[in-house]
Amino acid sequence: MALVASASAKWAAFRAFIQRAVALSTPYFSSEDKWKARGMLAAIVALNLALVYMAVVFNDWNRLFYDSLQEKNAAVFWEQLGRFTYLAFGFIVIAVYKFYLTQLLEMRWRAWMTDHYLHKWMSHQAFYQMELARFAPAVHGAHTDNPDQRIQEDINQFTSYTISLSMGLLNSVVTLASFVGILWSLSGAFAFTLGGQDYSIPGFMVWMAVLYCAVGSVITHYIGRKQIPLNFEQQRVEADFRHHMVRAREYSESIALDRGERVVREQMAERFSRVLSNNLALIKAQKGLIWFTSFFGQAAVVFPFVVAAPRFFSGAIQLGQLTQISGAFGQVQGALSWFVDTYSSLASWRATTDRLTSFEESFKAIAFTERAQAAINTVANAPQLDTSPLRISLPGGTTLLDHTRLHAQPGDRILLQGPSGSGKSTLFRTLAGIWPYSEGAVALPADSMFLPQRAYFPNGTLRDALAYPALAPQYPNAALQQALRDALLPHLADSLDVVDAWSQKLSGGEQQRLAIARVLLKKPQWLFADEATSALDEAAEAVLYQRMCDLVAEKGGALVSIAHRPGVAAFHNQRWILEPNPQAAEAASPGAQAAARFSLSVKPA
Repeated sequence: MALVASASAKWAAFRAFIQRAVALSTPYFSSEDKWKARGMLAAIVALNLALVYMAVVFNDWNRLFYDSLQEKNAAVFWEQLGRFTYLAFGFIVIAVYKFYLTQLLEMRWRAWMTDHYLHKWMSHQAFYQMELARFAPAVHGAHTDNPDQRIQEDINQFTSYTISLSMGLLNSVVTLASFVGILWSLSGAFAFTLGGQDYSIPGFMVWMAVLYCAVGSVITHYIGRKQIPLNFEQQRVEADFRHHMVRAREYSESIALDRGERVVREQMAERFSRVLSNNLALIKAQKGLIWFTSFFGQAAVVFPFVVAAPRFFSGAIQLGQLTQISGAFGQVQGALSWFVDTYSSLASWRATTDRLTSFEESFKAIAFTERAQAAINTVANAPQLDTSPLRISLPGGTTLLDHTRLHAQPGDRILLQGPSGSGKSTLFRTLAGIWPYSEGAVALPADSMFLPQRAYFPNGTLRDALAYPALAPQYPNAALQQALRDALLPHLADSLDVVDAWSQKLSGGEQQRLAIARVLLKKPQWLFADEATSALDEAAEAVLYQRMCDLVAEKGGALVSIAHRPGVAAFHNQRWILEPNPQAAEAASPGAQAAARFSLSVKPA
């Protein structure tokens, strides 16, 4: 019973996997590109069928050609040699266009899937939610390791393996259907006597090919099944190793200043050791499989000759028929051995498909729930900032703030203060609508801009870095240059078309001034600044804060800041202060309701 239950569970798991693989494969062929995709797929199928037909023709040609040699018939020999030239030319044309269209379909399918998953990953801050999910164990399945690798490498492998394996399976099925009749008619019957009775097995070599390949497939799966989890793990550890090297490049200056090369190198070596360790296990698994498949393939070469040799030596068949039997057996055996021959590729495809399906599932499990989406409302053209009672939590479930109402109106200059870890930046993320672990509603003025402590600058021209996330052509050169001068970056005003990695080239203070230049360029009505001047000297900070205050005053808006320096307080007329909640300690007792760790109070500046 246990064996039956185990087999049933495996079959159910296999069916579920096939359903997931089909769900991954079909959207492209139903997309806006469906007619081109279906047309290319139909052409590839037709070319594969044509190759099978050519194999049948060549099998018959072998019989005629080798019979002419045995009979020393020069006329038939030269006739068949001439026939071979145009058969070979036709085969080459079919093979070339099969390769070309297959590669083209793989490329177009990969392009569509990449665009599809990039859109899903970059929509509704999914990329941000997945990273947050690492710290939220309650949100099962939302975190996906190395999503960049899944989009870049896994999609490429999935499209390539899916087409090659499916076309290979199609070839095997059609080849089997085409040659099994030929082999049946050529192999004759196998007669033997058992217990005084005569028996005859028609199509004996067909049954031998089926038995040979069935046993080989079972042994292949038993030997090679370890490759599936090992391939999955190999892709993960390779991506982790590559990701750590990219981080070292991004933080090269910080690492150099800390003299942290040794530690970073040891961390890289540790990750690479995981790559090597898993790769060694994978190589060993592949070695065991190659031992068997090599023996299996070599034995199949001589097997038909051994079986058909008695008929040849007795004169029942000629050399041409012997080679035709061998060729037909090879085609049938090769078709039936598709599972054996492609097992390593199937294992890689299974691992890649599992990684992509888990990536797909992670979008459904992201903690940005419908409740959270409904809670974080941005009201277009709201005249002021208002919230319903907010409840803000950490990914692990700890409540930071509860029953918190916020109100700000044009002309306000609000300074948000509190101890480290009190949730100041998290409150800003909630107001921006990107924090999923919150409840309530936010009415946010439409013309609002959030200025983080460390802004993102895309690699490229300075004008692109300054205009981000808008397109640089929207702004004239004069406006871009004036924003740089107003942000105390006059030395960069003539470098708009310089291409560089600005996050690495510019100092921390210059990066903050460049981020403020964006504000001065885009002129938002409401500005939320999170430690946006922490890397500046006090004089530069005072100048830039005054310019930001003048900007929002001119636009009829407000400024909300997070800052610790006393000098910044002079630019504000109100304070929101986050203070430890004394009731939080009482909630630590068993059975007590969880209380927020902090509470917010409003005071004049």
